[in-house]
Amino acid sequence: MYEIDATLTGWINALAGDAFPDWIMVCVSAYGVPLLVLVVAANWWSGPDRLKTRHALVATGLAFLLGLGINQIILLFIDRIRPYDACITHLLIAPSGDPSFPSDHATAAFAIAAGLLLHSMPRRGLAFLAAALLISISRVYVGTRYVSDVMGGALTGVLAAFLIKSLYKPQAALDRFITGVL
Repeated sequence: MYEIDATLTGWINALAGDAFPDWIMVCVSAYGVPLLVLVVAANWWSGPDRLKTRHALVATGLAFLLGLGINQIILLFIDRIRPYDACITHLLIAPSGDPSFPSDHATAAFAIAAGLLLHSMPRRGLAFLAAALLISISRVYVGTRYVSDVMGGALTGVLAAFLIKSLYKPQAALDRFITGVL
């Protein structure tokens, strides 16, 4: 299985080497998740049914945080070397000191997309899903992640969104307090 993962990772990273596409992918890799968070926050004041929208946004934020928390637990048990340290990819960005699996970028982006989709916001959710896919591909393209790292991160993000959907209910006291802010 590692051979397939390494081969796919190498193929995607081998697309790098042209200045403009490299610059785009470096920017997506660096600024994609913060931009998604800003767009989610900006949606706080939008939509015809603000309370429903706000509940979905809070749930999405909780999924984001839970997914990243789950990643920290996974890191206690899995210490995977980065693909550039294994000489599979060439790196377009500064190296990272943390283990390769799972990808926090993929976890965060997919938690947001899944959170919106699970809370009946299909147009926004699909747009965020497209962004999550682009961010995940960019992490492999720039040489910092294996394909399985972003797949594992995506799975963690989606799992977190499902957990929050089942635990964080609309119109609960906490939800009414949070969604009533501003």
